Amino acid sequence: MNKKVLLSAASLCMIMCACNQQAKQDNPFLAEFETPYGTPDFTSIRTEHYEPAILKGIEEQNNEVEQIANNAEDPTFENTIDALDNSGQILSRVSGVFFALTEANTNDTLAVLEEKFAPMLAEQSDHIYQNAKLFQRVKVLKEQTEKGTIQLSQEQSRLLDKIYKRFVRSGAALDEQAQSRLREINKELSTLSTTFGNHILNENNAFKLIISDKDDLEGLPEWVIAGAAEEAKAQGEDGKWIFTLQEPSRLPFLQYSAKRELREKLYLAYINRGNNGDSNDNKEIIHRIITLRLEKAKLLGFDCYSNYVLDQCMAKNEKTVMDFLDNLWNYSIQNAKNEASQLQAIMDREGKDETLQGWDWWYYAEKLRLEKYNLNEDEIKPYFSLENVQKGLFYVVNQLYGIQMKPIDDVTVYDPDVKTYRVENADGSMLGIFYCDYFPRAGKRGGAWMSNFREQKGSLRPLIYNVANFTKPAGDIPSLLTLDEVETMFHEFGHALHGLLAQCNYYGISGTNVARDFVELPSQIMEHWAMEPEVLKQYAKHYQTGEAIPDSLIQKIQNLSTFNQGFNTTELLAASLLDMYLHNIQSPDELGDDIMAFEKAKMDNLGLIPQIAPRYRVTYFNHIIGGYAAGYYSYLWAEVLDADAFEAFKEQGIFDQSTANAFRTNILERGDSDDPMTLYRTFRGAEPSIEPLLKNRGLK
Repeated sequence: MNKKVLLSAASLCMIMCACNQQAKQDNPFLAEFETPYGTPDFTSIRTEHYEPAILKGIEEQNNEVEQIANNAEDPTFENTIDALDNSGQILSRVSGVFFALTEANTNDTLAVLEEKFAPMLAEQSDHIYQNAKLFQRVKVLKEQTEKGTIQLSQEQSRLLDKIYKRFVRSGAALDEQAQSRLREINKELSTLSTTFGNHILNENNAFKLIISDKDDLEGLPEWVIAGAAEEAKAQGEDGKWIFTLQEPSRLPFLQYSAKRELREKLYLAYINRGNNGDSNDNKEIIHRIITLRLEKAKLLGFDCYSNYVLDQCMAKNEKTVMDFLDNLWNYSIQNAKNEASQLQAIMDREGKDETLQGWDWWYYAEKLRLEKYNLNEDEIKPYFSLENVQKGLFYVVNQLYGIQMKPIDDVTVYDPDVKTYRVENADGSMLGIFYCDYFPRAGKRGGAWMSNFREQKGSLRPLIYNVANFTKPAGDIPSLLTLDEVETMFHEFGHALHGLLAQCNYYGISGTNVARDFVELPSQIMEHWAMEPEVLKQYAKHYQTGEAIPDSLIQKIQNLSTFNQGFNTTELLAASLLDMYLHNIQSPDELGDDIMAFEKAKMDNLGLIPQIAPRYRVTYFNHIIGGYAAGYYSYLWAEVLDADAFEAFKEQGIFDQSTANAFRTNILERGDSDDPMTLYRTFRGAEPSIEPLLKNRGLK
């Protein structure tokens, strides 16, 4: 090589490195994080970095998209589909961190930025997927594969089909006027959705049930009282007790408090979030969202929004979903009515001449559990410290897949409560980095979820996190989990496994980028191991004595498996059906002017009993604002899959290696590389049966 050329190349390299370093110093998002695993460097990230990084990321991706669209070469998979899959690295890096924090550790400044970024990012997506030149290149490749003139791998074919459909579903085939209107709808929807979520967070943080009279703590176990005292102390109300709308605070109060009027106050505050006629009211927002979604669906050739969504799912259309939900409803509602009668009978025996209401259900269900099974949750909780439950979870994944979870301290985090692990295969090779953030805080929305700072692709390993709102430690009492919280930890780690074990070659089909009604299979199947006697013996140990949970308690837990399932299934089904009713409308007139009247009419027509509210009502149904619009049924749909799949493990032994390997290689590693039912049939050898679900829930 010519020395001058060599020197020029070296000089260019030095200049690029210097520029990269300067960019890194100016804004950590503008270059890869220089950390041991490429993890976000939270020590250098500041609030003022987000907006310039978002803007730079949009600019970078726009330039990349223009280069792909205007490429003079004929379209190939590599120069069009793969190039598009790889575009927007800065935007991906900054949005991964920003939206993780707006969900788990937000503040007023981030909330304002989120509302600002939402329409910008919606517009950016439209800029890409309504690009006529780029769509033409994708369309040519799609036609060539259909004619057989080019041959692609299964993954490549799947990604091409997915991207082609996204262009069509984003309006690439519409005329200019329709595209313009669609862009306006998408921008408005993004802003409304962000505002909706912020209102719910505000409502959660605003309500406090402050107790100053110790007599008002009647019935509450010591661990509940201690937690409320800690909450009061943290909020400057030392010597009092505070209960909030967060699940670890709300549910134990409803379950144990003997003060009916206080239970009512807490319950009504919870089910009326976003429905109080104040600055956080969501009625007009959700009405507008549903109306805009219908208009969007019609622009794209669908009769309703649910069919627009379901066209990309296993279910395919709203009729399939409605038939599925209606069938389950017929089983669940009768069970719920029977349970309500049993609870009313206990109230009648107390001689208070009171009628069972929604705020009574948890309280009297706990009494029924004690009466029927000689067991209350307070007896179980000492065996389920968070630390021991996590050890049990890690034991299960090690036995199934040889996975090792190694705590690390060289990864920076956004809050001291966040813990990090290096996840390894049995041979020591790295699978990814796992973050867990388990305790409530003011800046965290309710519920539990999984997401990532980075997707898996090829040899690039993912950065996965789980977030939850579990009971916090209080004084000398560690975090003690309810049975529901135990299952939630296992559930969310099932999603994490889906991301960590992915072995795909493209971002767009890796990990959890699958059909909405398939994504819950890996999470829900993990719940089954949590309460298996063989597993309980490994991790359920008393936090004070260290003794393993006795067989008598394990048997009681097993006996409880179908307890209160009429209630649990009915509230879940009611929310699933409400979601579908909202998105099945084919005219705005069907919605009417009053969204709450719409909800009531639908629930009354369904026959929902007044003691049960849908698990989520329209004004705080965050799932359908996010990715589960016309998709909340997915939890039950996937339960058919997970109940059937776990039967395969039980047939051979719950830690059978051949079954575990088949599930890993055909489900967990494959992402969206093939049709989900094809993946399932390859694992199971047949399509799933609904019978295991009905059996597990005691519905048949």
